[in-house]
Amino acid sequence: MSSAQTLPNTVDDLQSLLRDHVYMADRGLALSIFLALKLQRPLFLEGEAGVGKTEVSKVLSEALGTSLIRLQCYEGLDVNHAVYEWNYARQLLQIRLMEAGGEVERGAASRELFSEEFLIRRPLLQALDPSWERPPVLLIDEIDRADEEFEGYLLEMLSDFQITIPELGTFAAPKPPVVVITSNRTREVHDALKRRCIYFWIDYPDLQKEYQIVTSRVPQAPRQLAEQVAAFVQELRTAELYKIPGIAETLDWTAALVALDQRELDPSVVDDTLGIMLKYREDIQSVRGEEVRALLNRAKARGARRSG
Repeated sequence: MSSAQTLPNTVDDLQSLLRDHVYMADRGLALSIFLALKLQRPLFLEGEAGVGKTEVSKVLSEALGTSLIRLQCYEGLDVNHAVYEWNYARQLLQIRLMEAGGEVERGAASRELFSEEFLIRRPLLQALDPSWERPPVLLIDEIDRADEEFEGYLLEMLSDFQITIPELGTFAAPKPPVVVITSNRTREVHDALKRRCIYFWIDYPDLQKEYQIVTSRVPQAPRQLAEQVAAFVQELRTAELYKIPGIAETLDWTAALVALDQRELDPSVVDDTLGIMLKYREDIQSVRGEEVRALLNRAKARGARRSG
């Protein structure tokens, strides 16, 4: 299937398509995704943890009807885990079979052992596989956790969408994959990588957008509860916390409250469930009690203003 048949024709079409797959993208983000698709450029999404960066690639693969290949970055990530490696156990077994069968010619054995039969394809090489009916979505998640040396390798791969394996030659994608790179900005990513991408910063949502996200992702939540949850989280983000809760925590909290049959927020249930949103003991202690009551009062007033 060609890209022209797959991609939305306008930014509004893309925004609507994402909404159909329960992702509320504002126009700025939808425009960046649209240009990345049209120009076949990687999309670089930066922002705090939990604001929905990774979810973009998941929803995009569903919306485009294609596969998602995910490379989770971490310190020490190397070519063996990101691109390819040889199946050493199978190679060793093959060597023993060759030896058992008689004299082994070194050149022929080398060609056989270092063939595609013994190649283990990791995410980057998988994304370039020509057998894909539609180009997959390649998610390179949390690039800021990987070492700078890995960024240098990505520069070559993203420039021509090809990878060279010395024993086999060059693997190139007939159609480049849709590449989404995310960063939580725990360190600065090199400008050379960012220049190859369409860049967008995803911020925390405002009250109206967060309410829309809650009602779309947790539709069983009562309206009053959804309004109060969205408003409370908005107020909570103004507190001095070590780690501010993101959208993912908002949705987890809402689902937990629904499971507890809550129809509205009260101080005791907020105190009891703070650990779903806040992941540090110091943050929970600083908020629990009187601070929760103050935040809840402001949230309810804010929610009432929104409804009115």
